[in-house]
Amino acid sequence: QVQLVESGGGLVQTGGSLRLSCAASGGTFERYDMGWFRRAPGKEREFVTRINWDGTSRLYGDFVKGRFTISRDGAKNLVYLQMDSLKPEDTAVYYCALKPGGAGTYNDDRSYNYWGQGTQVTIFS
Repeated sequence: QVQLVESGGGLVQTGGSLRLSCAASGGTFERYDMGWFRRAPGKEREFVTRINWDGTSRLYGDFVKGRFTISRDGAKNLVYLQMDSLKPEDTAVYYCALKPGGAGTYNDDRSYNYWGQGTQVTIFS
């Protein structure tokens, strides 16, 4: 059974940084794209970033503007989200997700088959 477990969320002041991690287990993931989405209070789930199965392609939501970096450790089935220059509007629950490599649409959450439970990120001014 595939499981995704996020960690690294927390409470950070504006301008600070956080590094989120997502550990995947219960399957073989070298052919899967890994992504991050977020859901802010009262809003729809929003695409943050995606890294493709071999790490050669990274895509980001428009709001990221160079502040976030996604990476993956294929040998350890881990994906990371380094978030810098955080703003109060980044406050949300952050979810990692998997989809088959090249399948679906990278920024559409309906393309992702597996999801973690989420980790809360709160940015205060």
